[in-house]
Amino acid sequence: MSINEFQTVFGSLKDYTKGELQIINDNPKYYTFSNVFDVANRSKPYEKVLVAMNLEYVIETLRAEGTSDWYTAAHDEFCIVMDGEVEVELVQLEAPVTAGKGSVKVSGEPKGRKMGWMKLKRGHQGLLPHGAAYRFKAKTVGVMLMQTIKGPLSVEKWAEICYT
Repeated sequence: MSINEFQTVFGSLKDYTKGELQIINDNPKYYTFSNVFDVANRSKPYEKVLVAMNLEYVIETLRAEGTSDWYTAAHDEFCIVMDGEVEVELVQLEAPVTAGKGSVKVSGEPKGRKMGWMKLKRGHQGLLPHGAAYRFKAKTVGVMLMQTIKGPLSVEKWAEICYT
């Protein structure tokens, strides 16, 4: 393969190759590499494992399996399905969270107006708006990425997931 030829391979939870990082003229200790499928394969359902971080902004990998708890945030969040299909239910909360960072669990069933649902397949992105509660449902195991702000539910496993 010449330098101008590239081959993109999109993995899945059942078929992925853990990647690696080639360091050119630098120190590898300044870099990390995370494979979202590998991370999800070793995670509990809906555990929000950090795989990228820029100041307070993070990308979390979630293993989508079964039905999640209800979550909300004081800011918008985004999710993208990397493998499988995930249904997202949304409820406009009567008393939304207005402070704090990152996702938080909603105690019990959310009180408010049902906003509807999204059916997300591989490659689909969904907005999880501030002031709304959301819950994920997956009939089969899948993988999701979430863009959010680091919060109390964000799990750091750098020692387990970083390529060294």
